[in-house]
Amino acid sequence: MKQTIHYLLMADHLLFQKSLLASLKDLNLELTPGQPKILDYLLDHDGVAQKEIAKSCYMEPATITSILLGMENKELIVRKNLNGNRRSLYVFLTDKGKLLAEQVKQKFEAIEEMALLGFDEKEKEMLNVFLENINKNMYGRGVKSDE
Repeated sequence: MKQTIHYLLMADHLLFQKSLLASLKDLNLELTPGQPKILDYLLDHDGVAQKEIAKSCYMEPATITSILLGMENKELIVRKNLNGNRRSLYVFLTDKGKLLAEQVKQKFEAIEEMALLGFDEKEKEMLNVFLENINKNMYGRGVKSDE
């Protein structure tokens, strides 16, 4: 029986997430869902506004606030007001956070490599295009990631 696309997308996402969280236990630091992708995002966007993290990680601002508080308590990030702007908080990785973010990135890359075993470069490029198109279709219609 052929699996539906929605089932395969959900199953693959769950398998990827479970693999990631299991591999992160090796680092002796329990990360909650959401924290790894924020660490990965901050590695390339350190000092970004909190609301930009929410948008880029497809999360609600209230969800981001909660996740960032946990990361702040673990001393992975610091949040600062810049240029006297009290309405926006900017998020920076600490040295501890940068080290962990690098390790998380390596885990993401290893799991992605495992998931794409047997794919040639053309197939990987095509998959990326297909997934980007799905993202544009869903995001373009106002679908929120928390729903």
